[in-house]
Amino acid sequence: QMRLEESGGGLVQAGGSLRLSCAASGRTFDNLGMAWFRQAPGKEREFVGGIMWSGGTSYTDAVKGRFTISRDSAANTVYLQMNNLKPEDTAVYYCAAAPLIDRGKDVYRYWGQGTQVTVSS
Repeated sequence: QMRLEESGGGLVQAGGSLRLSCAASGRTFDNLGMAWFRQAPGKEREFVGGIMWSGGTSYTDAVKGRFTISRDSAANTVYLQMNNLKPEDTAVYYCAAAPLIDRGKDVYRYWGQGTQVTVSS
């Protein structure tokens, strides 16, 4: 059983940066894809980006050029570096794990509890 725990959320002004972390325990994620999703109030949970075990990444168009996902296998941790944040980035951010990266949330078996990111204008 894999456990995921996000951290690093908080309140930031527009244009600022945050780095979220997702620490995995229970099993290694070396052969898994790791993704970040977010859910704003009243909206569906949406794909933000993901990183495969090979290091390949994909992002939703809204965050391309601003967000970067990386992974540290030794630390069993995935990161989401968020730069030039906008008020519309405000959401609860979740990390998730699955054999392959998919933009649909249903394929992900493991989820963290989420961390709140609030961007003020």
